[in-house]
Amino acid sequence: MILAQNDYSIRNSGVGGVCMMSNRWRDEQHSSFINFISGFLSSNSFRLNIVPIAPDFIFNCGGVSVASIFMINYDCNNPGPIFSRAEKLKNQFGHLYVVAILPTKEQSDSFIQSHLRYGMDIGRTTFVPALDLEMGFEKIVRIAHARGVCKRQDIVSKLQAERERSVQGLDVFLRVVSSIPHVHTHDANALIQTIGSIEAIAKASKENILEITDISSEKADVISRFFRDPKFYLGPKIS
Repeated sequence: MILAQNDYSIRNSGVGGVCMMSNRWRDEQHSSFINFISGFLSSNSFRLNIVPIAPDFIFNCGGVSVASIFMINYDCNNPGPIFSRAEKLKNQFGHLYVVAILPTKEQSDSFIQSHLRYGMDIGRTTFVPALDLEMGFEKIVRIAHARGVCKRQDIVSKLQAERERSVQGLDVFLRVVSSIPHVHTHDANALIQTIGSIEAIAKASKENILEITDISSEKADVISRFFRDPKFYLGPKIS
C-alpha cells in the first residue's frame, strides 16, 4: 500500500485543494478503500466532498479543475462502456483523465487495442494504466496536483511580469517628472503618490499641488507651468 504520509512533495508544495467524489462511485467501493482515499487526501491537504457528479472525481487544485474516471474493473469482453463514457465527458471538461486498473497483460493488451478501435483522440482524453487500486488513486491525485502546481506557477509568472511592468512604468514616470526643472526624485515620488499619472499632473493647478503635497510653492509653480509653457518643456533641465 502507498503511504500518503511519505508523499513529501505533495504535502509541502503549498498546493492542496478540494476533491469531489461521486456518491454513486463511492457506494460501489469497499469501505476500506474509501477509508484509504480519505486518509490519503487528508494527508496531502485535500478536502473530500461526496457529491452527485458525472465523473468519478473532480479535483479543484491551484485554480484548475481536473476530472477523472477511475475504472476499477476492466472487462476485456465488454470495453465499450468506459470509452463511451469518456467520449461523453471529454467535451465537458478541459482536463479529463481515465485511470484504469489493469493488473494482467491480457487486460492491458485489450485496453490498448480497444483504445485504438474506439477511435479515441490522442490528447483529448488521457488514459493512465495502474496495477492496483492504491497506485491508481495516487496517480489521480498526482495528476491533479501537477496541474495545480503548473497553474499556480503560471499565475506567479504573470504576477511577476505585471510587477516588472509596474516597476518599469514607475521608472519612466520618475524620469519624466524629474526632468522638470528643480524637481527631484523626492518630489516626483510625492506627485505619483498623491496625484498619480503624468496626465493628471499636467492638469493640476499650482494650488492643487500645494494642497495635497509637501512640495514648495516655487516648485509647484514650475510644475504647473511646465506642461503649459513651451519655454519650460522644450528647454533643458536646470540643475
